[in-house]
Amino acid sequence: MKRTGMTLAAALMFAAAAMAQTGAPKPGPELKKLDVFVGMWTLAGTLKPGMMGSGGTMTENEKCEWMEGGFYLVCHSDYKSTMGNGVGLSVMGYSADDRAYTYREFNSSGEFEGAVDGDTWTWTSDQKMAGSTMKGRFTIQVTSATSYTFVFDMSQDGTKWSTVMEGKASKK
Repeated sequence: MKRTGMTLAAALMFAAAAMAQTGAPKPGPELKKLDVFVGMWTLAGTLKPGMMGSGGTMTENEKCEWMEGGFYLVCHSDYKSTMGNGVGLSVMGYSADDRAYTYREFNSSGEFEGAVDGDTWTWTSDQKMAGSTMKGRFTIQVTSATSYTFVFDMSQDGTKWSTVMEGKASKK
């Protein structure tokens, strides 16, 4: 029993020493692409008349900053629209295993997942509305280090999309 305890203690000390030599993991260079979203943003958009209602306007304020360690960008937002108001929390990162950017958003309307292609970021979701499930697609086109355009489309079947909202965002 004593021998097993000493062997276990030695193994733990060896593992701790190995971890100390390698140091804490470092964020990959792919994460630099997310720097464009760091800071305070103001979004203004137009809601199109259609399946979501009679249309109107939307405004949003968003603050994005790197989480301690630099692996994830965390954004807090509050929005107001003719369809209602809400808040959101989103987390962006990069999966080296999948070689893909990750996006998770939790807001007053639902949850989204996303991907990136060049300067175009696309997030998709399934949203329950009036007893049926609608598909949502939110697309951002980065136009500069301080601005981007956005479009939100919805579909009943995932093939025919209707634009529900579009607008521009600018960094404060």
